[in-house]
Amino acid sequence: MSARDRAARRGRDRKAERWAPAPGRERFAREDAPAVAVVGGGIAGLAAATLLAERGARVTLYERDEALGGRLAGKRVRLADGSEATMSRGFHAFFRQYYNLRGLLRRTDPGLDRLRPLPDYPLRHSSGLTDGFARVPRTPPFSALGFVARSPTFGWRDLAAMDAKAALPLLDVRVPEVYDRFDTVSATEFLERVRFPQAAHHLAFEVFSRSFFADPRELSAAELLLMFHIYFLGSAEGLLFDVPAEPFPQALWEPLGDYLQRLGTTVRTGTPARGVHPHDEGGVRVLTDTGEHLYDGAVLALDPGALRGLVASSPGLGDPAWRHDVAALRTAPPFLVSRFWLDRPVHTDRPGFLGTSGYDGLDNISVLSHYEGEAARWASRTGGSVVELHAYAVAADAAPQTVQNRLLDSLHRIFPETRDARIVDARHEWRSDCPHFPVGSYRRRPPVLTPHHRVTLAGDAIRCGLPVALMERAATTGFLAAGVLLAQWGVRGQMLWTVPRAGRSPVLRALAAWVRG
Repeated sequence: MSARDRAARRGRDRKAERWAPAPGRERFAREDAPAVAVVGGGIAGLAAATLLAERGARVTLYERDEALGGRLAGKRVRLADGSEATMSRGFHAFFRQYYNLRGLLRRTDPGLDRLRPLPDYPLRHSSGLTDGFARVPRTPPFSALGFVARSPTFGWRDLAAMDAKAALPLLDVRVPEVYDRFDTVSATEFLERVRFPQAAHHLAFEVFSRSFFADPRELSAAELLLMFHIYFLGSAEGLLFDVPAEPFPQALWEPLGDYLQRLGTTVRTGTPARGVHPHDEGGVRVLTDTGEHLYDGAVLALDPGALRGLVASSPGLGDPAWRHDVAALRTAPPFLVSRFWLDRPVHTDRPGFLGTSGYDGLDNISVLSHYEGEAARWASRTGGSVVELHAYAVAADAAPQTVQNRLLDSLHRIFPETRDARIVDARHEWRSDCPHFPVGSYRRRPPVLTPHHRVTLAGDAIRCGLPVALMERAATTGFLAAGVLLAQWGVRGQMLWTVPRAGRSPVLRALAAWVRG
């Protein structure tokens, strides 16, 4: 391995893999720089815009909301006590194997000093059993064996009772082969096949399935297997993660927006794209409320609903089959984020994050005042605390107030010291804009490439053929979408990194291959 390769790999799992872009020149000359539109200012759009601008393209970034960040944006609110706060969708884990997302953030924060680690990813079931990962070895297979040795919900007897043959695919997950084999099976059905112990089902559902905001009875088992591979059985990064030390806008997106503008990017927030239409010279016309704008290429980095709407209003874009696949993209069920500013502290030993199961729809609790600077300063000034509750895959016909009350009741059960707390203020975010990956949907998900050679797609709903998910899939497809356009102009794209693209152990890979055969 060269010195350059060793430097690039430093700080990553030693088996992390590189995905090299097509060769090309380093950047555009000023006189031949193309104009490129990036539609969508979330993680995928920011990654695409960053790479294009760094290579010298003339980039215009369109975002319909007033701030960058997409689903991780934030907005300023005034609380009932007169103080200001930033409301967002709250807790997101920035795992160490999110190599490409973290690479994007390093553009403005080389040491990732705006992120801070949380010590564990604890999971508590209403039965009283709690699992954690802080003291589990990080490298497979020792991670799995260490977890079994320590877990109160998944012991050696449970391991011995599993169907070893049915479980072997977990040890050699490959993309896209995992979708060929398991996209027609639900996550629940797969766990039943392998005789995953019922007491430990919440581990798979809370850590993996419900991260997709979906009911595991509907989620593709292929996505579940991929998540096991990324976070547990395929990577030595384990379940170590960081969180922003300040709210998302201040810590992440405002610095990145400033960086883009220094590179010459035109950032147009509060400007939705109304249509994207091919024009005769090979580029596209982007229609906004202020008129039509000509570009040599475009990246569409939108959530499923927004992408469906934009393509529907762009009748000349793509062919019928592609348009049909875009129209078939589904959105996950509604989810709720409830944030409470309380007049008294929670116990100091409460974890910053706690995954929960069996608590009447509550999926996790975050104590923001234990890790986020803005919340901690409010708590220090008032003697209170800031607590956030998440509920995923809420039934579409559920009464919002009923759900909100249930989450608060569950908080009181888990953190009894909050029962007598006065709520200084409360904010509730109801959303339904995350992608859904139901059984049998993989082949119909649109890839980065589109029928129009100068239009590409990016986002966590987009198929890319690499072992990535969630925020990392958004960042990765953003870089890929920009790279496809750059390659057409003979300019080099972005070196990408992923967890191993197959099982870590040659022996286990061979055994899994024997079973497949």
